[in-house]
Amino acid sequence: MSSVLYDTPGPRAKRRNILLSIVFTILLALLLWWVWRTMDDNNQLEWDLWEPFTTSEAWTTYLLPGLGDTLKAAAISMVIALPLGAVFGIARLSDHAWVRGVAGAVVEFFRSIPVLLLMLFANELYVRSSLNISSEERPLYAVVTGLVLYNASVLAEIVRAGILSLPRGQTEAAYAVGLRKGQTMTNVLLPQAVTAMLPAIVSQLVVIVKDTALGGVMLGFTELLNARQTLAANYANVIPSFIVVAIIYIIVNFILTSFASWLEQRLRRSKKSTGAVLGEDTVEVNPAAVRGAYGTGENTGGGF
Repeated sequence: MSSVLYDTPGPRAKRRNILLSIVFTILLALLLWWVWRTMDDNNQLEWDLWEPFTTSEAWTTYLLPGLGDTLKAAAISMVIALPLGAVFGIARLSDHAWVRGVAGAVVEFFRSIPVLLLMLFANELYVRSSLNISSEERPLYAVVTGLVLYNASVLAEIVRAGILSLPRGQTEAAYAVGLRKGQTMTNVLLPQAVTAMLPAIVSQLVVIVKDTALGGVMLGFTELLNARQTLAANYANVIPSFIVVAIIYIIVNFILTSFASWLEQRLRRSKKSTGAVLGEDTVEVNPAAVRGAYGTGENTGGGF
């Protein structure tokens, strides 16, 4: 069965795909074997290097507190960046030129600066400001500030693109029944755009979780990767600690994407039509709004 994007592969294409899959599997197996042999030759598979991860001390003292700080910074950044990005994304669609100009300048400015540079600027700002922020809490504030400024600007573009991807008929139909632009945006466009935007939004949330590691490298923020460094210094297991931390990141981001997939499917099911046909008495139409949206019969040369 063909689809919009591609035709059903024929016999030759199927054989070619099978051959490519076999070659890829062999190359992947060879790569994993090479990694295994390299680690074995360098004594990185010794049980003494992996044993600390079977004890509670390595987790309760280093990894779990680091993971907690990572999730804390990521959660605060998400909660602030999501609504802020939505506001700027909607502002870029405003009918007022000065609103579009200001929102566009803010979004383009912060989207063009690397997130690490934003963190460093924020940290220096908190050092020199009169705000009563302790030196222990300053890295968290700097990391959250950098993540919010950068990701809110990216999310603003995602929101704007999601709204613009909807058919124009949705807006025209909302105006026809008498909804104002603000009501159209909140009641018609945004609820439909959320489903389309969800995969891109989740991808950006995954980026937020991973970018918290930048604060640990440059600002001394005690997130998961920074805690790994302390653990590796105490147990002398650099490579195993990197592998364990990478697996933790994979698990956290997999849970996040799985939840987003479940939420997307739920939203799509909830928006499916029941198939019921509404009668004339059920729908209340504003005749004045219809005339305002499409024009009167005298102006168009005809009537309804």
